Amino acid sequence: MSTPESNPLPIHTRWVDIPVNGDRMQSYMAWPSTPGPWPAVIVFMEIFGVNTHIRSVTERIATEGYVAIAPNYYHRSTQNLELGYTERDVTIGRQHKEQTTREGLLIDTRAVLHFLQTHHEIAPHEVVPKDRLGCIGFCFGGHVAYIAAGMQEIAATASFYGGGIANSAPGGGAPTVTHSAEIQGEILCIFGETDPLIPHEDTVIIEQALKQAGVHHEVIRYAQSGHGFFCDQRHSYDPSAAEDAWHRVKALFHRTLKGQHPQHTPALEKSGLGPQR
Repeated sequence: MSTPESNPLPIHTRWVDIPVNGDRMQSYMAWPSTPGPWPAVIVFMEIFGVNTHIRSVTERIATEGYVAIAPNYYHRSTQNLELGYTERDVTIGRQHKEQTTREGLLIDTRAVLHFLQTHHEIAPHEVVPKDRLGCIGFCFGGHVAYIAAGMQEIAATASFYGGGIANSAPGGGAPTVTHSAEIQGEILCIFGETDPLIPHEDTVIIEQALKQAGVHHEVIRYAQSGHGFFCDQRHSYDPSAAEDAWHRVKALFHRTLKGQHPQHTPALEKSGLGPQR
């Protein structure tokens, strides 16, 4: 895939506390050292907290010329959560995930949007545009990103292997996929076909819902990849699929947030090893 190539920018990083209804939501922030303005991207964590992997993704996005921020949307049940990828970590992460609700996640995302639109933490690196931001999420964060995609200000969404979208919603209620018509921007949904947590049938339901709603979308399925293939700290890491997916994400954000239009020529598809739509 061909995307506009640029040298990675030097960045600053810091933790910030975002107020949410009298509470505080600790968030990890990264932005270019070069004066802005820059567009912004919200990074939604896996069930494992804003750990080293999520911080690395946040920094990686910032080097591409964005203000990137990863909120801890578990703040109502725990602060400063940082887990690894053992079975015990999965159990702990799921316990906190079960305490989230769609309403709470939307409130948290709204708080992050307000912070990005009005904060003075990184002046003169103002976020522009203020009404067109991006988001990306992984694992349960991919589900959260799909929810956030329905907000008016979210112009571009990348949802990586978001489980449960087709048949559930945080806190209960109608499945998240039933809200697909609320999505006004573009959405890129990425899955691994050998993912034991997300059957192929679920990805078809999502794709059909987006198509029926008239949402500008792309659903990518990597034939040999499993859950968590983008994370280089997991046994399921697939470097070839991860690289292809990253180019797609960069193309999406460049096109929608920076007004650039990279040519779409997936290298992996040319080789016959790439994703299935």
